[in-house]
Amino acid sequence: MKRDGGRLSPELIKDFLTGYVDGRVHDYHASALLMAIFCYGMDEGELLAWTRSMVDSGTRFDWSHLEGPIVDKHSTGGVGDKVSLVLAPALVACGAKVPMISGRGLGHTGGTLDKLEAVPGLRTELTIEDIRFQMAEHGMFIAAQTPDLVPADRKLYALRDAAGLVEAIPLIASSILSKKLAEGLDALVLDVKFGTGSFLPDREKGLRLASRMADLAKGFGLPMTVVLSSMDQPLGRMVGHANEINESLDCLRGDGPKDLVDLTIRQGGEALLACGLADSLDSGEAKMRTSLENGSALEVYQRFMKAQGGQGDLSANLPLAPNESAFLAPEDGFLACVDCRQVGVALQSLGGSRVEIGGGLDHGVGLEILARHGDRVQRGQPLATITHRAERGLEGCLKHLGMAYHVLAEAPEPVGETRTLG
Repeated sequence: MKRDGGRLSPELIKDFLTGYVDGRVHDYHASALLMAIFCYGMDEGELLAWTRSMVDSGTRFDWSHLEGPIVDKHSTGGVGDKVSLVLAPALVACGAKVPMISGRGLGHTGGTLDKLEAVPGLRTELTIEDIRFQMAEHGMFIAAQTPDLVPADRKLYALRDAAGLVEAIPLIASSILSKKLAEGLDALVLDVKFGTGSFLPDREKGLRLASRMADLAKGFGLPMTVVLSSMDQPLGRMVGHANEINESLDCLRGDGPKDLVDLTIRQGGEALLACGLADSLDSGEAKMRTSLENGSALEVYQRFMKAQGGQGDLSANLPLAPNESAFLAPEDGFLACVDCRQVGVALQSLGGSRVEIGGGLDHGVGLEILARHGDRVQRGQPLATITHRAERGLEGCLKHLGMAYHVLAEAPEPVGETRTLG
């Protein structure tokens, strides 16, 4: 039916997803349907029924016994995006509860779980019982998707990845929102990245995803705010796992880089407004800023990290790889980040991100970006510090940084500004 451009009924969708989860529907049948959806899309009714059946395929959390609104955020991903590590504890310090199901990185974008696992002993594979305990005792968790939470999504995502169908807009929208609906949220903030370092670098495609997700959330009665933010240069100064944890700690100490702090406060303000803990965006942002400056967000961070197995002094910076090299400006002029994706690929060259699902990575390697897009620079000036292990991957890293950054005779156009959709 969908192969010929037809419409899928709610009954057919439910039967298909139920059968796929329990093994009656085989991968080759499922891949054929996913390809048809990739080609023909789904209308609003189909997408609503598809997402509802995804949620119904497994456990759905109920937090009605807890005090305080249940909120979360999701980012479409980018280079140096460690907002979740700062935002979640800050929201809890402001009175919210945050059940955050997160993912791992693949390719040039980093994963929140990979960053957390740079902390010795920290567990991200939690059971349903662990998750309920974390929420009751600490008001938050950040963990991987459990086997019984939207199992249809777990199977379909792996198949989409293998079949080259990851970028289908309706399938992305249902994959993201099904997990957030299963979290039992009262409000959601969606950060849609645009620009060369984003998962969807085409701005129009990013806007289509945001629009589909907004319509879908509305259909489920979930208040959702969409924030559009630039990924035309790395977010913050640090790229890599241990050093992004360290930069998150800087923010929680009230001393992080301005772009990272501003985006965290903006998303937190929107979340507090949406869930009723603030009566305006300005007051929500003020509460977020206070939680970072007075240490209350850092206290939440330390408690949640310890509860998930984190060892040692959780307010201290993590050690990095032992060797350092510099990426230097080739000439005088103005720095332009012309391809932010290549910064992520540079980290991958060092062994700092996965090249395949389930592959290993080195948490200690990374980059500190010393100059920003639009800065005036001089020949030989260090633009980035590279931490590596005995030059493993260093040549490739330098090559990709040279593709990411150019020095121009005139100042480049500024990167895009963050704004709320709608």
